[in-house]
Amino acid sequence: MDGDDKVNILLVDDQPAKLLTYEAVLKDLGENLLVANSARQAFEHLLRTDVAVVLVDVYMPDLDGFELARMIRDHPRFQQTAIIFISAVLLTDLDFLRGYEVGAVDYVPVPVVPEILRAKVKIFAELYRKSRQLERLNRELEQRVAERTAALEASTAELRRKEERLQLAFDAAHMGWCDCDLDTGEVRWSSRLAQMIGLPADSEGGSFAEFLNHVVPEDRERFLALVQGGPESTGSQGGELRFSRPDGSIRWSFAAGQLIRQEDPRPMRFTGVFLDITERKKAEEQKSILMREVDHRAKNLLAVVQSMLNLSKAETTAEFITAVSGRIKALSLAHTLLSESRWQGVELERLVEEETAPFGGQEVPRIRFEGPPVSLQPAAAQCLAVTLHELITNAAKYGALSSTTGTVTLEWELGAEGLVLHWVERGGPPVSPPARRGFGTKAMVASIEQQLGGRLNLDWRPDGLHLDLSIPKESFLALDRPQAPSRPAQPGAGMLSSPLAAGSRILLVEDEALIGAMFKQLLSDLGFEVVGPIASLEMAVAAAHGEEVQGAILDVNLGGMPIYPVADALEARGIPFVFVTGYSASSIDRRFAGIPVFEKPVQPDKLSELLANWRVGPAEVAVAV
Repeated sequence: MDGDDKVNILLVDDQPAKLLTYEAVLKDLGENLLVANSARQAFEHLLRTDVAVVLVDVYMPDLDGFELARMIRDHPRFQQTAIIFISAVLLTDLDFLRGYEVGAVDYVPVPVVPEILRAKVKIFAELYRKSRQLERLNRELEQRVAERTAALEASTAELRRKEERLQLAFDAAHMGWCDCDLDTGEVRWSSRLAQMIGLPADSEGGSFAEFLNHVVPEDRERFLALVQGGPESTGSQGGELRFSRPDGSIRWSFAAGQLIRQEDPRPMRFTGVFLDITERKKAEEQKSILMREVDHRAKNLLAVVQSMLNLSKAETTAEFITAVSGRIKALSLAHTLLSESRWQGVELERLVEEETAPFGGQEVPRIRFEGPPVSLQPAAAQCLAVTLHELITNAAKYGALSSTTGTVTLEWELGAEGLVLHWVERGGPPVSPPARRGFGTKAMVASIEQQLGGRLNLDWRPDGLHLDLSIPKESFLALDRPQAPSRPAQPGAGMLSSPLAAGSRILLVEDEALIGAMFKQLLSDLGFEVVGPIASLEMAVAAAHGEEVQGAILDVNLGGMPIYPVADALEARGIPFVFVTGYSASSIDRRFAGIPVFEKPVQPDKLSELLANWRVGPAEVAVAV
């Protein structure tokens, strides 16, 4: 027998004498005989070679034949391997049944009849050999078929790759295509175009009339002109049109295509592509709405500032500037908080915290506030910001906060009238109703009663002002959150000691000309020498490295670039500085968390107060104020 045609027969028994007997019986078959005296050795043979027949003793000490057969059958490679049991002990019908259940093909009792054992093994060996030959013939047939189809696959492979690349480009660009046969009225379209017009993705085509029904009526004439063209039109054409989907939504598309004519010359075929530009159209519309909203809010804010300028009264220019600056700062605070929430609302507690912060930080709290969680609508937030500013300013000038013993309590609650606030001053100097209404009172009445439709009651008692105001329910939203305990206003800006000497040089970096001019005038009035204003980052970095300065005021965003390289240079030299920004203070890089931050619009008196108490030294850096 050819060595290549021989098959492997595995003999498994724990007794060497029996293994020799099996080898002697099966030697004449001319096959490869493998022996194993344990289940472990048997598995080593199985994993290394392909075995046609396994001849296994049922009764073995370490692992009986039944368990070995079960393990062989559980392995995916050996599920078709023939297993023949040999046993001198377990010879009942139940033993035979158990052997067949675990995958045996035969069960031979001892003593073994050599001719019978040899015949049985020969049958399964031949069956395995024929199966292997058949597998080889199948492989050869498959190879011949593959060779014969290779040329066809080679010719179509490149075309398929081109189609895939084209489809990938279409999908990435959100584009679909269609092919219109203008003679038959049949239209074929891509899955992307089917999805665009609201048809199932597996829809492949239909009639031209059906396709035209998906075009918005107002755009159909333009689409027909694109597809059919005029008497002289030919070649590529394009234009925007809209598709009406079955769910009622509209998809915008830019259509472009090629018109093919016959010799007569009637239009024969139109092949076109459709780019989905819906998101671009939505973005353009949203941008337009946003720009109109920004324009509206900017004009409203400028109108409010104009009203403040017209209505504010003061004895001196300095008092006028201080009063107007404070009111603009209150509006700026409300604007900042609204921007943080994308103009969805401002929590009343946060607004009170920010407005009362300058009066916090004392051992005995001067202002205490308490109330349920409430989110104010944008208009209500701006009105209450102005109202709180006027109340605090009045209390600081004439009321409870003008003395060291005075206190203010601010409480709010949700009642039948809506949101009700109670402002109570105690411990200040005796007060009496003003002889005339000033801007503050007018602003509060106009904001609360006229703009919001609320109610305002001012009670000028001898021990201090008692104010009650309410705003309607449509101006706020109650939040589902436990009420915070009563607490004092948070600490305000702490000042530094050791003021700068008169004539100290201050580096001013600001790219807004008017703001820079205001800062320079303020610094000059305080007796400082100003280097700047500098509006270029490159020049500012050079000044931070080379100029002899004792302090600096830095605009955080300089022409779209962060000011941090300048701050790093100043910090390395031990020169104190402050940041000025139109963004929130929380947007400053965390590594500068200890640096003072002034949010625009800056109140000149606050900046003056800092500069008048600014620490300087050879290795000192500014800390939070």
